[in-house]
Amino acid sequence: MKKIIVTGGLGFIGSNLVKKLCQKNYFVIIVDKKSYSSNIDNLAGIPKKKFVIKKFDIINRSKFFNLLLKYKPYAIFNLAAETHVDRSIDNPGRFINSNIVGVYSILEAFKKYIKLSKKKTKLVHISTDEVYGDIKKNYFSKEFDSYNPSSPYAASKAASDHLIKSYFRTYDLPVIITNCTNNYGPKQFPEKLIPKIITNILNNEDIQIYGRGNNQREWIFVDDHCEALIKILLKGKIGNNYNIGSGEILNNNQICKLILNIMKYKKKINTSSKIVYVKDRPGHDKRYALNSSKLKRELKWKTKFKIKIGIPKTINWYLKNKKWIKNINKKSYKKRMGL
Repeated sequence: MKKIIVTGGLGFIGSNLVKKLCQKNYFVIIVDKKSYSSNIDNLAGIPKKKFVIKKFDIINRSKFFNLLLKYKPYAIFNLAAETHVDRSIDNPGRFINSNIVGVYSILEAFKKYIKLSKKKTKLVHISTDEVYGDIKKNYFSKEFDSYNPSSPYAASKAASDHLIKSYFRTYDLPVIITNCTNNYGPKQFPEKLIPKIITNILNNEDIQIYGRGNNQREWIFVDDHCEALIKILLKGKIGNNYNIGSGEILNNNQICKLILNIMKYKKKINTSSKIVYVKDRPGHDKRYALNSSKLKRELKWKTKFKIKIGIPKTINWYLKNKKWIKNINKKSYKKRMGL
C-alpha cells in the first residue's frame, strides 16, 4: 500500500482529501499541529487502520525529515496553512511563520530526503487564487499571470509559491503547485462564508456581509477539488502550476440569498436571519476567477458538483451534524465575517 503524507490533514480540505485517498487504498500520514480549525471529528467514518496522525508543526524541520525517513512516502500534499484573510490582517506574523517559514522547512527536509534516498517522491503544494489579486470583469487568471496579492494571507501564499518554484529551478525537486478557488462543503470551519451563513441561520442570527456584498468569488465543491489534486499528483507535470476552478462565479449577496431561500423554503427552517451590511475590510478584492483550461485539457478533469447540487448537499450535512457544530469553540470564530 502506497503511503501519502497530508499536512493540515485535520482541516477542512485536508480531511476531505484524506477520506478520498483512503477510499483509493492509500495509507495516509496526517501531519497537523491541531490549531483552532483542526478537528479530529473530521475523520469520522474513515477506518483507523487507514491513517496515522502525527501532531507537530511543519516548522519543525527535523521532525518532518525523520517522518520522511520512516514512512518513505509516495507523495506529499501540503495543505498546512493559516487561511483566513481577517486573521491575517489581525496578526500577519502567524501567516508568515506558517505559510512561508513552514513551507521553507518542508522544502529543506524534502531536499535532504530526496538527495539521501534517491526516491521519486512528489510534493504537491496547495495554494490559492488570491495570489493573483483583484481582477477585472470577464477576466480569468492564468497560470503564467503575475502575482499581485492584496492581503497578508495572499502575500504569504504567493511567497510560498515562489519558494516552491525556486526549489524546482535550483534543486530540481519534484514539485507541483495548485491554485484553487473558494472551496465549500462538509466539515468547513464556520468562520468561512458558507458555513457561517448556515450556522447563523440555524442560530437565528443575522448574516453580516462586508460592504454591499458585491465581491465575486468562484466556488468549488471540496470533493471536486480533492479529485483534481489526486489527478494532478498522478498525471501532472513536475514543475508545473495548475489552476483549479469550477467556472461558477457568484457574489456574496447571491450566495447568502441562495442559502437563505433553500433553508427557509425547502428545508422549512424557521428563522428571522437577514443580511446586514457592515463596513468593508481593508484591501478587500472585488473579484477572483481562474482559467482552469490547462487542467481540463491536459488531465481531462472536470467538476461533478455544480452549485445547485453542492450547496444543498452542504446544507444537508450541517443539518445532520449539529453535534459537530456544537463541539467547536464558538469564541474562535464568532467575530469573523466569513471571508
